[in-house]
Amino acid sequence: MTDTDARIRSALDADDREFLASLGPDHGMFRQIGDSMHGPLGGWMKFSFALAIVIGLALAYCLYRALTFDSLEALIGWGLAGLALLVMQGFLKEWMFARMNMLAVLTEVKRLQLQVAMLQEDRG
Repeated sequence: MTDTDARIRSALDADDREFLASLGPDHGMFRQIGDSMHGPLGGWMKFSFALAIVIGLALAYCLYRALTFDSLEALIGWGLAGLALLVMQGFLKEWMFARMNMLAVLTEVKRLQLQVAMLQEDRG
């Protein structure tokens, strides 16, 4: 830890210290997913995660039904349903990973904000 990091940590209040500790740079993907399930949009993230599992199961069922089709109409119907579910899954995952990225960017913005405040303190 550098001198700047130590000064930043000493200038933080308890909430800021807890926030930076919970969103450290060394967290892996699964830890970031867990971190994104807290906070103001945590309920939506949990709902989206459960919805992604349901959509995945429905997608597997559509694939099974498309592979065991009785007629061409059934094949087209299950194929289109599977394609629609695949698009829904893609958009849902995009939102989930954008939220994880937003939390990482928010951490860095907070660090920069504190560094700027410290520089102003040093000059004035």
